[in-house]
Amino acid sequence: MNENYSLLNINQVAKDIIKYSEHKVLLFHGEMGAGKTTLIKEICKELGSDDSISSPTFSIVNEYITLKNDTIYHFDFYRINSVEEAYNIGIEDYFFSGHWNLIEWPENISNLLPPNSTKIEMNKNQNGTRTLNIVF
Repeated sequence: MNENYSLLNINQVAKDIIKYSEHKVLLFHGEMGAGKTTLIKEICKELGSDDSISSPTFSIVNEYITLKNDTIYHFDFYRINSVEEAYNIGIEDYFFSGHWNLIEWPENISNLLPPNSTKIEMNKNQNGTRTLNIVF
């Protein structure tokens, strides 16, 4: 699925991703500034979280709770130094928890990712819009 969007219709993109994702592990690929965290904020909002959503660049993982008491895990593996560091935070427990896992910079732990994941490639266009290529 390919989709172009702007901030004006980001909520519909978030709804579509949630609706069509067969698995709750979403992999966000894109350069710095592509809008990964912004889209993740909208997905969390659509899932029912009113928590303050921010990139977990230094903590590696943030946990958000929805109004229905469901859990969302938001990862940022940009600064991860080793696969062992991912194992030390209990990555397998998160991935197989049955909760939503929203992962920025998944390529840095590619050999640890569950096979049943939704891949989201993001590109920033010159006019400020974004293009998504989503593989469900």
